[in-house]
Amino acid sequence: MQSISDEFLLEAYFSAVDNKLDPLFIQLLEEEIHRRDLNQNKRKVS
Repeated sequence: MQSISDEFLLEAYFSAVDNKLDPLFIQLLEEEIHRRDLNQNKRKVS
């Protein structure tokens, strides 16, 4: 996933959560967000 921008990754994550997409897909996005150390930009998921 290194070919997508940080901004696009976060937008994809927010959209996936909002649309209640597959939890495994959301987890994949969360892992990449963590790998890129973007956690401070990610809102909490309940």
